[in-house]
This record gives sequence, structure tokens and C-alpha cells, in this order.
Amino acid sequence: MWKTRITALIVLILAAGLGYFVYTSEMKASIANEAPTADAVQPKKTFMNSHGFKLGLDLKGGSHLVYQADVTTVKGDVGEAMASLRDVIERRVNALGLSEPMVTVENAGFTNGGEHRLIVDLPGVTDINQAIKQIGETPVLEFKTKNPNPAPQKITVGKDGVANIAVDSNNEWVTTGLTGAYLDHTAVEFDQTTNEPKVSLVFNKEGAALFEKITSENIGKQVAIFLDGGIISAPNVNEKITGGSAVISGNFTPKTAKDLSDRLNFGALPVSVNLVSTQTIGASLGTNAVHAGVKAGIVGFLLVALFLILWYRLPGIIAVLSLSVYVLIVLTIFKMIPVTLTAAGIAGFIISIGTAVDANILIFERMKEELRRGKDLSGAIRAGYDRAWTSIRDANISSIITGVILYSFGTVLIKGFALTLIIGMLVALFSAITVSRLFIYALSIKRQNKFVSFLFGSGFRITKSSNNAN
Repeated sequence: MWKTRITALIVLILAAGLGYFVYTSEMKASIANEAPTADAVQPKKTFMNSHGFKLGLDLKGGSHLVYQADVTTVKGDVGEAMASLRDVIERRVNALGLSEPMVTVENAGFTNGGEHRLIVDLPGVTDINQAIKQIGETPVLEFKTKNPNPAPQKITVGKDGVANIAVDSNNEWVTTGLTGAYLDHTAVEFDQTTNEPKVSLVFNKEGAALFEKITSENIGKQVAIFLDGGIISAPNVNEKITGGSAVISGNFTPKTAKDLSDRLNFGALPVSVNLVSTQTIGASLGTNAVHAGVKAGIVGFLLVALFLILWYRLPGIIAVLSLSVYVLIVLTIFKMIPVTLTAAGIAGFIISIGTAVDANILIFERMKEELRRGKDLSGAIRAGYDRAWTSIRDANISSIITGVILYSFGTVLIKGFALTLIIGMLVALFSAITVSRLFIYALSIKRQNKFVSFLFGSGFRITKSSNNAN
């Protein structure tokens, strides 16, 4: 008996610890995420302030971009190509310095018309023009040499009769085959003499060999660097360059040099994409949705708790304790994974709470049946949990299977609902049987009198039993 009571006490202490973690981490995360002023010092990342709830766009506000991926030219595994596309886009989005961006792949299926899509969620971003430009643009870096046989000069005569002589730039330079695809990485450096920013390039093994060949064949000649079709530098080669390094210099500011370096580091997209839709959700709308959802959850929980206590009395109090432990466990899991909470995800969580309540009601009704059949209180409690287990197990497993199907084939919105539903169902199996059973066994009620019969009664009746019955 004392072992059971000590275990129940430990569970209550752990639940209180989870409650402290959920509340404190959310408060500290909210303070840390507040937009700092120009002179404000960014708070140091700690375990607590880095574990706030991760909210989706419909709750936090921001921009939702949907890209259609063209996989018709992919020769290898489409799944690997889409994963590589996601990685490249994630690097580009992270370079914007955004808070908790989310990039997900949506494979072809009947829910999206058989298209492969990339979903980009940018929390807190309402002006998405810069983000779209950063995500979609791919810089084209090329190294070209002088054409030894350029096309004849073009001569045009203006209206004033003056002849204009121009060189056909398309034939002035010839490609060398060395492009940004051979880059390993780039970085911003500053000239030690002039302190002007420049972009250093480091090629991979193949690019280094090609660059060495180009410079060795063009000593005393110009090698031009083109970016997006325009020439940005055309230095003379004084000697063969080994090691696979080069420098792009010009009229850069620190910002433009960093932007160029970032764009070159992003690399080319492995799959071409087309922006098919955008959606912007205001921050105020998301805040209102969060407040409404929290309010609805608290009110709903209190009403359910009131019903359980009034109708099932002492077992109802046990159920409320068990339900509280359940909620704290689930919220902690949401923070630790972390789960991105959307309105649909909160709906899945609330449905799982209803399932946990149903499990307790099923147990208590079984207990009442056993008491009416004449079993003593201890036997009725034990039989109630044993007989209700198979029904609770089967109902939750069927819901979990449904959640897995939704998560496997649904859209991003449906996945959020399915994930919270699955987590809630799994925890409900634990809390409804293990936690509530532990608490009610810890009471160790053996004597049965009118008061005990009242505590274990239901509604407006007092359930009676015969102590002589088996």
C-alpha cells in the first residue's frame, strides 16, 4: 500500500515539475522572442527560453509560399532530388535570419493533383518580396576568356548621320566551362591596403584543376568573371594559379559583397521550381487565434473536469488528476520534439483529450456494473480497469492507425492534425490506465459504507453492493 502511495506521490511531483517547465519555458521564450529595440541586447539562449511552443503561420502570422517542382528532367531518384531541393532552400531561408522557418516537401498524391511541391513557411514575415527573391534566384557564375577570333564590329548610323561602332559582346568572350557549379564555398574578405570588401572563391577538386588549366593557358591575357550574364571583373592573368582559389573584387559594399557570397554559396537548385501561390497572415490575426484557442482549451477542460467530478465524484477527481498529468505530458512532448502547432494541430490535441476522457468514463461505468453485480469495491475497481482495457486499447489503436494514414498521405495542414492526434492517443493509453489506476489504488479504500458508496456513486444515485458477493 505504501509503495503504491509513494509511487503516486512521485508521479504528482513529476507532473508538477512538468507544469513548471511548460509554464516557465513559455514565459521566458515569449520574452526572448519579443522584437528587440536597436540598442537592446539579445538574450542568451538557455534551455528554458529555447523551448517555447513552435507556432504555425495561422497562429503566429507570416507568409506561406507554395512552389511546384518540375521533376520531369530528374534522371535519378525523385525523392533524393526533392530532399536536396529542400536543403538548398533551407540554406537560403536561414540566410535571411528568420525565426523558425519551416521548409517541407509534399510528394505527389491525389490530394495535390499529382504534383511535387515545396512548402515554405516564414513566421513573422509579412513583406515577402525579399524572401521570394532570395529563395527563387540562382546566380549564374561563369569564367570566360577573350575570343581570339571575335565577330566583326557592328557599325550603325544614327539619325544624325554619326556612325556608332560597337563590339558584339556575345562573341567577345568564350566560355571556359568553369562555372559556379564547381564552387566549394565563398567568403567575404577585406583588402589589407584599401579595406575594400571582396569575395574569395574556393573551388572543389575538379574546379581547381580546371581553373589552373585556364590560368596556365591565358598568362598575360584577361579572364573575365560573369555573374548573371554581366561582366563584373576582367583581371589579367600574371601567372598560373594553383590551389583552386580566386577573388572577385569591384565596387562592393560590405552588404553587396555578403549578398553575392551568400548567393554563390547557395548553389544552383537541383530541381527547377515555380511559385504557384502565396499567402500572408497578419500577426494580429495569429495572436487572436492563439488567445482564442487557449481560452477555448481552458474553458473546455474546466467544464469537462466539472462534469467528471459532479457525475462520478471521487473517481471523477481521480480522472481530473489523470487528465491533468496527460495534458502536461503531451505539452512537454510538443515542446521537446518540437511540434509545430497549428489550428488543425490544436484540434487534434483536443480530440485526443476527449479520447482520454472517454477512456476514464468507460472504466468508471465498468466499475459501476461490477458493483451492481454485487462485487466488493476493491474487486469492482480491479475488474473495471481489466474489462475496460481491451475496449480502450482497440479504440485508440484504430484512431492511431487513422492518424498514421492521414500523416502519410495528407497535406501539410493535415499532417499537423494527424501528428498531434497520434501523440495524444499514445499518451492517453498510458494516462487512462496506468496513472488513474495508480491514484485510485493509492487511496486503498477497503471498507464500504454509505459514505464510500456515495463517493463511488454516479449522478443522482448511490451505487450499492453486497460485501458477501464474489
